[in-house]
This record gives sequence, C-alpha cells and structure tokens, in this order.
Amino acid sequence: MAKYLIDELSVFFPAYNEEGNIEKTVGDAKKVLVKTAKKWEIIIVDDGSKDKTGEISDRMAKKDKRIRVVHHSPNRGYGGALKSGYEASRYAWVAFADSDGQFDFGEIRKMLRHVDSSELILGYRISRADSFKRRMFTWGWGMIPRVILGMRVRDYSCGFKLIKKEVYRKVQPLVGEEKVTQIELLVKAQREGFRFTEVGVCHYPRTKGEQTGADLKVVVKSIVDLVKLWRKLK
Repeated sequence: MAKYLIDELSVFFPAYNEEGNIEKTVGDAKKVLVKTAKKWEIIIVDDGSKDKTGEISDRMAKKDKRIRVVHHSPNRGYGGALKSGYEASRYAWVAFADSDGQFDFGEIRKMLRHVDSSELILGYRISRADSFKRRMFTWGWGMIPRVILGMRVRDYSCGFKLIKKEVYRKVQPLVGEEKVTQIELLVKAQREGFRFTEVGVCHYPRTKGEQTGADLKVVVKSIVDLVKLWRKLK
C-alpha cells in the first residue's frame, strides 16, 4: 500500500481568540499530514483575534515554511475566514477544521478514502459535544435550508470538511456571510452536480476558550443573509 493517501493537500484553520488551542491543533495536524500527504500546507486564518492567537500563529509559521498565516483586521466572521482560507489554499484538495480542538484531525484519513469518488467529503458529528440548547438551535437552523433550498446534507455546519478546490472556484461568487457561507457553497455545488460523501467524525468537548457561533448578532445576520440567498437562488 502506498505510504501517502493523497499527493497534495491544503489545510486551513479558522481561528478567533484561540490562543489556548491553536498551537496544539496545528501540531496535531502536522503529525497526521506528514504521514498522509506527499505535499501539504497549513494556513491559519486569524480572524481579528483580540488575544495572542495571531502572535502564536506567526511564531509557528517562522519555524515551519509549510505554515502560513492570514490576518484579518477587523474580524470578518466565520464565513469571511472560510473564504480567506479557500483563497489562500494552493493545492487541489482543501480541508478545513475548526481550531478549537473539538475534532481529531487524524480522522481526515477516513475522508481521504473517498477522493476518487467525490468532490466534497463532509464530516458529520456522530455525537455532538455541545449543550442541549446549542444542539437544538443548530438542528432548527439546519432545517431551514433543507426546506427552502433543497440542501441534502445532514450536518452542514460541521467544521470539518474536505473539498476539491475546483468546487470552490465553480460556485463563485459566494455572497453569504457567517453561517450562510457554508450553506451557499453546498447548495450551489449540489446544483452543479458535484458528488458528495458524508463521513461520521467524533466531536469532543471544548476545553479552552469560548464558542461564538450562537452570538445573537451572528444569528440575526445569518437569518438576513439566508433570506437574501433564497431570493437569489429561488
């Protein structure tokens, strides 16, 4: 069996105030990548962090030329961080994972088994390590694009995905922000006929830092953006 599972792979981590997690997250990913990809790179998208996330990221990049950092100022939100990560990625396949340590990057191996049969390999959380309130909110929010846009993905907001760069190019422009960016990408890719595979991944409790995805301002903006997207795509 070949040593490497893929020839080249870009990986990016959106990060906002993750000083307690980013170094371990990147270090764990490096250990996996050296065994799975012949050529690889890691991109940290520091989304206007107010803590030492950017400083720690820059220090890692100085030590390893395969690590690069994209800095946002001011904060552009999760959707903006995703767009910057895709744009900065140089290789044909692009993976991203949240930088909060709630995913085991080693499970990328399960996704890489499907690169010959799919252009989008999407993680879905087997058992979410979040509060009941957050799980219910995400479930309810996820039902909306299924109903109004016909999105056929069980866990669209899972922050662990492997997508061919050509998919990102094909679905441009992406006008949605925050949570809607992922919905827009997936719905457009589905309409373009790209092939999807969904892979179950473990989800672990956050041990450091705070989640921001359920912030009221983020939720309101996402709802407005989703309505705009529906009007554009209907």
